[in-house]
Amino acid sequence: MLTFEVSDDREAIFLSPEASLDPKHWHAVAAELRETDPVFRIDHELFSPMYVLTKHEDIFEVSRRNDIWNNTRASVLMADIQLQMLEQMGLMPHTLVHMDGQEHDDHRKVTNDWFKPAAVKGRQQSIEEIADEYVAKLADFGGECDFAQDIAVPYTLHVIMSIFGIPREDEQIMLDLTQGMFGAADPEYMSMDDPFQGVVDTINQFQKYFNELSADRREHPTEDLATVIANGEINGLPLDESAELWYYIIVATAGHDTTSYALSGGMEALLSHPDQMAALKADPELAHNATSEIIRWTSPVRQFLRYAQEDTEIRGVPIKAGERVLLSYPAANRDEDVFENAGEFNIEREDADKLISFGVGAHYCLGVQFARREIQTILPKILEATSSIELAGDPVYAEANFVGGIKHLPIRYELS
Repeated sequence: MLTFEVSDDREAIFLSPEASLDPKHWHAVAAELRETDPVFRIDHELFSPMYVLTKHEDIFEVSRRNDIWNNTRASVLMADIQLQMLEQMGLMPHTLVHMDGQEHDDHRKVTNDWFKPAAVKGRQQSIEEIADEYVAKLADFGGECDFAQDIAVPYTLHVIMSIFGIPREDEQIMLDLTQGMFGAADPEYMSMDDPFQGVVDTINQFQKYFNELSADRREHPTEDLATVIANGEINGLPLDESAELWYYIIVATAGHDTTSYALSGGMEALLSHPDQMAALKADPELAHNATSEIIRWTSPVRQFLRYAQEDTEIRGVPIKAGERVLLSYPAANRDEDVFENAGEFNIEREDADKLISFGVGAHYCLGVQFARREIQTILPKILEATSSIELAGDPVYAEANFVGGIKHLPIRYELS
């Protein structure tokens, strides 16, 4: 198991999964960096050097200029030795967020039609029905539940699995695998003592499951997303096995975990700000803007790396070709130069749509429309179904430096 210490809080909030357990402290440190060192260099013995960007403007510009700043196969932060081991095993990630240029464009087009606003709007009735199902479960829980595990996780999982066409009896398998991928740094989700080995095992299990799914969809095509991926072509040739596998993985994991963390974090924010809860309950039409504010506030995707393709600079700091920057989305989403009263949760804020959680430009999140609809659909339904709702204990955060948020949220409520 890889263990390391980070003595500097300014480095720890980006390198150490444990730093996510104290969001208040995390954001205090990030605010200091935005003010004093917005292009902050980290040199740690286990990680190649990087410059951390915490200002919204800088992250927006780097994301927009994907000709200068590439994702590469190493766009997710890992210790150097872990990346080397994945490469040696032939398991280096190869998803849309690890591709650039024409390769990225070609692979994105395979499923792009499925994620266009009109196509997602066409699935609104299905999302409504799934939301109704999970709101109805509140009666079964008898006035208390863990909102994160009992509602947010299974609801968002069921939506994405219904898009895939994965049978309901297999959803627990998918849940275990997605948590094995994104929860590898959290002791609760570790399947073994070594988180890295847990990720390797998870990738292998994904491969076994999706190879069987692909074979079935090629022989028996249906109208689901799995069929589109299994039969996808680029330049008249089928997707290779690696690209196909990682396509499944990115949709299954990113399409589920990020949205469930945003939903559980959004509920906690509403419960911690009764005036905001009351405003949404009084006017369900606020759900659209509230969803933007919730995603800004929670920022489930914490960071990505970008690699300079030529000598350049940011805020006068020279960065050579081949060097890398870390884009900190939670920091950018609290940037006082962009968001008025950035440290306040306000579902009616006029600048909520400036959030940068979904990226910018060529790598703008493919599933943004689904994520937004899932959240803005279920929250008003929950508030309508309850006459009162409150925290029944402290929220518990996942240990994560890539995708994370509230993993347990005990609530107490009365039904209307």
